[in-house]
Amino acid sequence: MSKTYYLTKEGLEKIKKENEDLQNLYRKEVLKEAPSILEGDTLNPDYSFFQENLEELEKRIEELNFILKNYRIIKRPSKEDQDTVNLGAKVVLKNGSSKEEEYRIVGTLEADPFSGKISNESPLGMTFIGKKIGEKIPFNGSGNYKILKIDYEEV
Repeated sequence: MSKTYYLTKEGLEKIKKENEDLQNLYRKEVLKEAPSILEGDTLNPDYSFFQENLEELEKRIEELNFILKNYRIIKRPSKEDQDTVNLGAKVVLKNGSSKEEEYRIVGTLEADPFSGKISNESPLGMTFIGKKIGEKIPFNGSGNYKILKIDYEEV
């Protein structure tokens, strides 16, 4: 059973672009003349470096191809389900007496906590999934979060 990767349309385009760029780079590297294996009686370090780079490139291309075969676009839920946190939701919360915090729930490949994007598989993301406006959610000793707003406009 293979893993499903949840992506926004923007995230999918980034993956496709990276894959295309790396495929082009790979073709150029393969066509480029490889350094000789031996330098005198010893192994040429340039050849080893060339091989390592080629292998890393192949691994990343393989990984991207796997993602592109096993992804699902995050879609806006039906109108009646938009009051519940799920993938693609922007959630506005309040943690105790602190100021409001805002998070977008995304798939693991697009998670970036520093820009407010948390994975649906992260502890915080999993805690929010399925919750509704007004619910209080205890989390890891950092107090209770109260959901103030759920928005799916960017999905």
